[in-house]
Amino acid sequence: MSEAKKVAAIDIGTNSVLLVIAAAAPGGPRPLLERATITRMGEGVDQTRRLAPAAVERNLACLRAYAEDLRAHGSPRLDVVGTSALRDAEGAEDFLNEAERILGVRPRVIAGDEEARLTFHGALSGLSLSGTLLVFDVGGGSTELIVGDASSSASASPQSRVSLDIGSVRLFERHLKSDPPAKSELLRAEEQIAEALAGAAPLSRIAAGEPLTLVGVAGTLTTLKALELELPAYDAERVHGSSLSLASVEELFAKLSSLPLTERVKLPGLSPKRADVIVAGALIVRELLRRAGAKETLVSDRGVRFGLLEALISA
Repeated sequence: MSEAKKVAAIDIGTNSVLLVIAAAAPGGPRPLLERATITRMGEGVDQTRRLAPAAVERNLACLRAYAEDLRAHGSPRLDVVGTSALRDAEGAEDFLNEAERILGVRPRVIAGDEEARLTFHGALSGLSLSGTLLVFDVGGGSTELIVGDASSSASASPQSRVSLDIGSVRLFERHLKSDPPAKSELLRAEEQIAEALAGAAPLSRIAAGEPLTLVGVAGTLTTLKALELELPAYDAERVHGSSLSLASVEELFAKLSSLPLTERVKLPGLSPKRADVIVAGALIVRELLRRAGAKETLVSDRGVRFGLLEALISA
C-alpha cells in the first residue's frame, strides 16, 4: 500500500486521546496502527472551566509520541479534533497552538452536531448493520445519543441527537468521593443520570415502541466488554461488533462499585488509568439500557476518529 493512500486521525477527548493510522481499502479504512492513551484532559474542567496545567502537559506529551508514530508511517494526511473538554474549557488556545506546532495540523474543536455525525458513522465502520440505530457514546465529559439510518451516507446528518451533561469523569468528580463509593454517592449519581435521560428524545422513540438497535461506543463500553471477557490484553477483534447484555452490565457494576481502587486495578480487562472513573461510566450504561428497555447493546470500539478517516479517504 503506497504512502499516499494512508490517512490518519486523532481524537482528543475528555479522558483519552486516540490515534489511528489507516490505509484506504474497498471495505473502508484498514487500520495499520491504533493508539489509545488516557490523558484526562477534562480533569477539573467541570469545576474550574479551565484546563489544568498538568492535564495540558500530559496531552502534549501524548501528541509528541503520536507525532513520532505519524513520521514513522510517512506523515500521512491527518485530521485532528477536540471534543467536550476543549469545548467547555476557557484558555484552550495555548494548548491548540502547541498541538499545532507538534503535529503540523491544528486541532479543530468541533461542535456537537459534527461530533454526532462523526461518531455515528465512525461507530458503524467495519460492522454490517441495517435499519434505524441508536448510537450512544459515553465519554468523560458528556454522553451523546444519536439516532440515524445505518444505510445513510457518511456526510448525512443523523435524524436526531442529544448531548447530555453526564460523563464518567464528570460524575466521578462530582459525586464519587469515597473508596469504594458510598451507596449515598452512587444514588446521587444515579439521580443525575435519571434526570438527564428523562428528557432525552431518542429514548422517547424507544419508549413509544420504535425498534432501534443500540450501538455503544467509546472507552467505557469497550472496557466493560473487556472486563466481561477478562482480557489480559485488549483485543479489538473480540470487542468490536460484540454484544454486551444488561445483565452483564449490572453484574459488572455491582462488582466494580464494591471494590476499592487498589483491588479494582487488578481486574483483567481494566486499564489502571480508567479504574477510578469506570464505576460512573458503568452506572451510565446500566441506567441507559434500563431506560431504553434494552436487554443488550452492540459494542463498537470505533467512533469519531473513524468518521474522520472516512472523510479523508473520500475527499
